[in-house]
Amino acid sequence: MPNPLTRAAPEAPVPSLLAVPQDDGAVRCGVCSHRCLVRPGRRGICGVRENRGGALVATAYGRVVAEALDPIEKKPLFHVAPGSTAWSIATPGCPFHCTFCQNWEIAQGPRLGLDLPVRRLAPQDVVQQALALGADAVAYTYVEPTVFLEFALDVGRLVRAAGLRNLWITDGYATPEAIELLAGFVDAANVDLKSFDERFYHRLCGARLAPVLEAILAMRAAGIWLEITTLVIPGQNDSPGELGAIAGWIAEHLGRETPWHVSRFHPAFRMSDVPPTPLPTLRRAAQIGREAGLAHVYVGNAPELQAEDTWCVGCGTLLVERRGYRAKSHLTAQGACPACGRRMAGVGLGEDGR
Repeated sequence: MPNPLTRAAPEAPVPSLLAVPQDDGAVRCGVCSHRCLVRPGRRGICGVRENRGGALVATAYGRVVAEALDPIEKKPLFHVAPGSTAWSIATPGCPFHCTFCQNWEIAQGPRLGLDLPVRRLAPQDVVQQALALGADAVAYTYVEPTVFLEFALDVGRLVRAAGLRNLWITDGYATPEAIELLAGFVDAANVDLKSFDERFYHRLCGARLAPVLEAILAMRAAGIWLEITTLVIPGQNDSPGELGAIAGWIAEHLGRETPWHVSRFHPAFRMSDVPPTPLPTLRRAAQIGREAGLAHVYVGNAPELQAEDTWCVGCGTLLVERRGYRAKSHLTAQGACPACGRRMAGVGLGEDGR
């Protein structure tokens, strides 16, 4: 009898969730906010949902193209069990077409016709790997994970049963229906809020801003712990007005203790001619965030600024020191400040916290 933990991923097509057949053989996909109308023989914008004879199938199921044991700080999730690790997985595909994508080979591979090497895995395989490596969580990451929603749901249920956390690293383009499914197993999410300008999303990402904001609010309402990341790109989304608008929206709609990660851009994909974000721009972005009322603003991809420590909102005591991806926590066993006793906002911070 085969070991169920090493069973191969199914070869037969896996039906896509949230698919609505149309009278003419097309299918309306409800997984991401593009809501593609996929005609027979065609694929959606993500490149991995295909209409086969009037039925939409999820071709990415179990086709893992990237997997690694990452520090949770790399996600970045700074208020989820600092210093812990996450077994991270991705399949091909993405609903966004960001010209600055850092993982463009796997995200855009299906659309660009790249022949990507994949490992066919069953959900049990992922959990077994995470447990064998001593990971504290499984992260769905590197591409927009809604493209492998069905696989993530099957993995996530097993992850939860094994006592680990589920982490969702996302562009924030899941539909409300998809977020209802995610709410049953996702503990924390980092959402890329790439800009506060509709034109930026349309021109550089092939998407829209409004659904991202709606998805963030829906995840918040579902009880998922949220952290927000903005990649600051010179000349594109780095004006004080735009950064202030993002920070203000986070403070007003998510709360001032919601972490905001402003991250340094490095040339990539079709923006290889754009220089890295100047350090003064990042310092200014962090200051703008603090002036908007945010208590936890972090600067990523710029270790020389040493702007990734966490300080107590109540008394200013240093709670978590970070150097690179290494974290040293000074929290009490209950996830609180050792000086004033105020609990740090987040999950998995103490003995009684998930």
